[in-house]
Amino acid sequence: MRRLMIRLTAVIAVCGLAAWQLSSPKSLPEAALADLVGDADAGEQVFHAAGCASCHAAPEARGDDKLVLVGGMRFASPFGTFIAPNISSDPIHGIGGWSKTDLANAMLYGTSPTGQHYYPAFPYGSYVRMKLRRDGLQDLANLHAFMQTLPASETPSQPHEVGFPFNIRRGLGLWKRVFLDDYWVASMPLESAPLQRGRYLVEALGHCGECHTPRNPVGAPINAQWLAGAANPSGEGRIPAINALDWSEKDIAYYLETGFTPDFDSAGGHMAAVVENLAKLPTSDRAAIAAYLAALP
Repeated sequence: MRRLMIRLTAVIAVCGLAAWQLSSPKSLPEAALADLVGDADAGEQVFHAAGCASCHAAPEARGDDKLVLVGGMRFASPFGTFIAPNISSDPIHGIGGWSKTDLANAMLYGTSPTGQHYYPAFPYGSYVRMKLRRDGLQDLANLHAFMQTLPASETPSQPHEVGFPFNIRRGLGLWKRVFLDDYWVASMPLESAPLQRGRYLVEALGHCGECHTPRNPVGAPINAQWLAGAANPSGEGRIPAINALDWSEKDIAYYLETGFTPDFDSAGGHMAAVVENLAKLPTSDRAAIAAYLAALP
């Protein structure tokens, strides 16, 4: 019996060590962005494409107040309620003290500067694909430069309202091992530059699949049903499919700029904020998104 207990203890210790190693946070080497100089003007376009203000501005913010990324917006889910944190330029309560690499680690791997896992309510599951494009790291450097120019807020971030076992963040490391996909989802050939740009904006920066793709029981997108529509995480209503639109590319691009559909309806809910962001992008970017969506099988 004593030998059995010793062996059992050894097996448990080995399994625990393996789980600890497998669940460890992933990060870039500090030198990964060292040679990249951020361009704040270019970073503003990345900021709008990534929809940063849509989640991190105060819930009732309007106009220029949306550039004060104080956080506080609540996102209900089957796992609890996630509350967007302060990502303003404040060095204590926001991310003003972050380096370019800190921002890249957060967006690509969901890893904080202190080595803590972020919940995938932060769409790093899509942002991770930024590294698949040659200029993706430069976009991160540009975004970092722009965000440093935004107003600071001393409002502390609110804790997420997540219960056991989902409040054990170390477990997210195992979730990432299985579900953090750093490959393009669309399998069709994309030979033209506009289509490649559209894929980058939809699959990575714009993170469209985070809302429009259904999720499995542990909250990971089911990429076999890419953009096929999904239940609203709040439990109210359904988010529509956008992988089989019967709109022309011109209709799609016009909707992304104005929020008006060909049927004279208009965007509402969170999509209204998405349209507000996309309207600030170059016309060529909205056309690229439209071309990508129209090309989906």
